[in-house]
Amino acid sequence: MVKAFLGLGSNIGERETQLKEAIRILNRFDNIKVTQISDIYETEPVGYTNQPNFLNLCVEIDTTLDPQSLLSCCLKTEQQLHRVRVKRWGPRTLDVDILLYEDQIIEEDNLSVPHPRMNERSFVLIPLNDIASNQIEPRTHLTIGNLVTADDTVKKYNK
Repeated sequence: MVKAFLGLGSNIGERETQLKEAIRILNRFDNIKVTQISDIYETEPVGYTNQPNFLNLCVEIDTTLDPQSLLSCCLKTEQQLHRVRVKRWGPRTLDVDILLYEDQIIEEDNLSVPHPRMNERSFVLIPLNDIASNQIEPRTHLTIGNLVTADDTVKKYNK
């Protein structure tokens, strides 16, 4: 079993429902078991800012999948929730990113782990800190708890 961490985000449609459904879909894959779920946070968009706010959360999973197979499951989960890739950093029903895969550093054409912009994004680090504050980020050798900083644009989501 390998421990990995995924970041999930949604800013179109029923955002909270889509995040919860994504977790159910991930859990239905034979080789994925969601073991922890962070709180949900509402965050402002990054990059292309003319779009609705996101809901973000992170999950810890146990898996026997290799990174590429896990990526395939993430993409299938996005497709099942009608993700359409039109504009980079644009609006989406669901985004699922592999943030960490054990302590591995992976650089492939279609996959970079740890997620390349993870350490710059409070909307990733704050929910990740909920479930993995002592987890080491392999590029910096710092814990997630050491990397996270306060950010008043990332607010705990209250329905």
